[in-house]
Amino acid sequence: MSLGKQIRLNRIFSHPSGRLLSIAVDHFIGYGAGLPRGLTNLPHTLAEVVKAKPDAVTMIKGTALNCWGPHAGKAALILQSCCFTADDRVIELVTDPAECIRMGADAIAISIGVRGSSEGKFLQMLSSTVTAAAKYDLPVIAHIYPRVYDSTGPRIVHDPENIRWAVRVGIECGADVLKVGYTGDVKSFSEIVAESPVPVVAAGGPKCETLKEALKMMSESVQAGGRGATIGRNAWSHADIPAAIRAFKAVIQDGKSPAEFG
Repeated sequence: MSLGKQIRLNRIFSHPSGRLLSIAVDHFIGYGAGLPRGLTNLPHTLAEVVKAKPDAVTMIKGTALNCWGPHAGKAALILQSCCFTADDRVIELVTDPAECIRMGADAIAISIGVRGSSEGKFLQMLSSTVTAAAKYDLPVIAHIYPRVYDSTGPRIVHDPENIRWAVRVGIECGADVLKVGYTGDVKSFSEIVAESPVPVVAAGGPKCETLKEALKMMSESVQAGGRGATIGRNAWSHADIPAAIRAFKAVIQDGKSPAEFG
């Protein structure tokens, strides 16, 4: 691994546990029909997020340009480069590695969908991003979402077979870190994580009914060998954002039991 990439990854995985607690506010296109609580006022949300001292925050470049200045240097910055919807109505790149470096990002994230007729396009996008990022020693974090297509329409799934495929896709395309959904049980997720030569972190969604439910999911992903998590709606939709993030940090990085939190 190059020195530049190692330095950036060490900033992202800076906690002594070696596990990442990242917060994502990069949900832009996915909520076109109405923004949920926590995303309507991004300056306020980011201020609340930073209070809890996450290791990193993932956002779209416009959010960084307009809102991140007061918090620059307080957490690693990860810029999301892709916007897509589960039905592939939108598949667009909105930044590139050169711009990420210019803006001071520690990594570039790219969200892709797998399965379905657009899978090849997504694989090409991820592979091309890895190639372009190598010029700058910029880590690539792949957010990989398997979909199924049935009578209810395309939807993102987290079953073991599809998550195993998502991880394999990330490995083959050369990503440095893989973010995938938790399969729902420790055994299957541990098998998938053990097969990966690159770090696997859990996605924090879908939205859980309670904080304790979300904490249990993330605790199990760590028990399975996951290298942490990137949390979105289960953190910023909470009435007390800093308290929710601190609870996730305690469970993911300090080994606390979810039962200790309400």
